[in-house]
Amino acid sequence: MLERLMEAAGGPWPVWVVCWLVSVTLVVAAWIDGRQLKVPNWLTFPMILTGWAFSGWVGGWEGLGWSLAGTAVGLGLLFPAYAIGGMGAGDVKLLAGVGAWVGMVHTFWAFVATVIVGAVLAVIMVLYRRAWKHHKNQFFAILTEILVIRNPEKLAAIAAERKPRMLLLPYGIPIAMGTIAYFAVRGLLLPGFGVGLPI
Repeated sequence: MLERLMEAAGGPWPVWVVCWLVSVTLVVAAWIDGRQLKVPNWLTFPMILTGWAFSGWVGGWEGLGWSLAGTAVGLGLLFPAYAIGGMGAGDVKLLAGVGAWVGMVHTFWAFVATVIVGAVLAVIMVLYRRAWKHHKNQFFAILTEILVIRNPEKLAAIAAERKPRMLLLPYGIPIAMGTIAYFAVRGLLLPGFGVGLPI
């Protein structure tokens, strides 16, 4: 999708505008999630819908198709974690919003960066609370449940029962940090900055 945007504009500046717009939205989502442990629909739904509208305006039906595919990738990557109670629906819709604006490939790599950031933040939180043994045992218990039970409804019920005793990481924060870091490394935010890989 971003490739079509560059072609239509004859330069990379609209890509920077899009990625800055997405980044600002992600920062707002992370701030709200950090305070309320929820990413609200009033932020995620307009993000998705405007991504579709903009992509259709820039690329016609083909652009809309790429935007819808990006949305599907964003939903699909995080939906399994949501289905077993591992995160909120707002987090899933937030990554879907990223997909609506930047397409499938960028959404996938933003997700990879998000997973890395999320893992690092989780370890830091556990070490800061000095509860490594407790959370290590909890991690292996959850992993065992996933491998043995395999029923998303039962796993979600177990996760809901365990939630009050867990150290919660508002996942809107890793999504924002990972996606923005990916944009920066790819040179999608500032001219002359990044590794210079093709869009």
